[in-house]
Amino acid sequence: MAVEKITLDKVTWDRVGRVTEPGRYMYTFGWLTITAGDLDIWKQYPQAAFTLLTHHSEPDESPGEEFHLGSFDVTPDAPPPFTTH
Repeated sequence: MAVEKITLDKVTWDRVGRVTEPGRYMYTFGWLTITAGDLDIWKQYPQAAFTLLTHHSEPDESPGEEFHLGSFDVTPDAPPPFTTH
């Protein structure tokens, strides 16, 4: 049995076209599901880079077709999130 290696990649808001609504989007690397929480992070930290994680919704689905966002890195020089008083 061959073992398939999955490489984790990082994705930024710019790379996904600065989408503004949660949903499932087709990109060159496959389908990506973006949640409202993911968008909230990008609104506070526009340069944040999320780890792409493979998601299998069906047992017979090939790896690499469906993705969701995992942990994220915020650039060290990112400004603090906006607050309202």
